[in-house]
Amino acid sequence: MLPHVTAIRYVTPLREGGSLPGVVEADDLGTYVMKFHGAGQGRKALIAEVIAGELARRLGLRVPDQVLIDLDPAIGRHEPDPDVQDLLKASPGWNLGVDFLPGSLGFDPLGWSPDPGFASRVLWFDAFIGNVDRSWRNPNMLVWHGDVWLIDHGASLIFHHAWANAARLFSGPYDVDDHVLTPYAAELEAAEAELAPKITERLLREVIGLVPDRWLEGEPAFAGPAALRDAYLDILLPRAGKPREWLPALDVSGHRPDTSARRGENRPGWLGGAP
Repeated sequence: MLPHVTAIRYVTPLREGGSLPGVVEADDLGTYVMKFHGAGQGRKALIAEVIAGELARRLGLRVPDQVLIDLDPAIGRHEPDPDVQDLLKASPGWNLGVDFLPGSLGFDPLGWSPDPGFASRVLWFDAFIGNVDRSWRNPNMLVWHGDVWLIDHGASLIFHHAWANAARLFSGPYDVDDHVLTPYAAELEAAEAELAPKITERLLREVIGLVPDRWLEGEPAFAGPAALRDAYLDILLPRAGKPREWLPALDVSGHRPDTSARRGENRPGWLGGAP
């Protein structure tokens, strides 16, 4: 289970995207970016954050620590924005907290040339989880103390928004055209050889098991949380095997970002920021 803390002070909303996460202080003296189960994306965005984020960590990628945050909406009673107040009132109980990285800067792909090994590992990982939200316009990476940290994985595992068609939705090739690191991913075969063998049934059960039962309850067509955990495993485990038809071949020598695309063009509408 993820560490469990209690929010004691609501600091400020982060007005990015469509979910309005908020910065809070907790009783463990930590400061977290809290993502709410009452946001428009609902619990499934938090499920994706936990599974994808903790899988990335176990594969050796840097991800801020995650915790479960118990929220009493009363702590935000002085927040003047009615939309934020509504979000707090809709999200009592357990929410997701992501460690706040003070002084971090958003990754700028025009100011830093990533190492090919790093770029390849991140691209392979994003392809595996089906992350549609690491574009040139929205890299979802932070630079902190000289290292790059991956954030915001709520737009991955999108198959769980339509379980009846989950296998089909997750079977096609990953769209690399808009990924921020595609031009630098010159070692994708090496990344695959390193990461794919690490994704075992035991590892997947471990990260899926970190999702609280209360976020998994009530899913139609599933008998309960255990059955739903098995469904995630049944989709993800075969994806780690061969053939990996979801992983397209890359020619990075001629690949450049399409700067004419509008912000959010390839993002699901519920993420916010779509045209």
